[in-house]
Amino acid sequence: MRLDQFLKLSRIVKRRSQAKELCDLKVVKVNGQIAKPSREVKVGDTVEIDTISRYVKFTVCEIPSGKNVSKKKARELIEIIEDKKKDIREIIDLL
Repeated sequence: MRLDQFLKLSRIVKRRSQAKELCDLKVVKVNGQIAKPSREVKVGDTVEIDTISRYVKFTVCEIPSGKNVSKKKARELIEIIEDKKKDIREIIDLL
């Protein structure tokens, strides 16, 4: 399954276009490599998203078979390793 579609179905991002935008900004990594939105994700892949306000790292546990996923099922698709909101001081340091 495409990375941008997976990010949307797992509810990491709200819209597929937003997932594509994050990939285009090169803030999404799969297994340590910067990923394009069309990259195929597989079970066991580690995905990192490092935006200016949030850092999330998770492992892909399951690939959904359909185009729609229930909220409960979406939580089962990934296992979050790290999820932190960045402090305002960290954001200022980045600028």
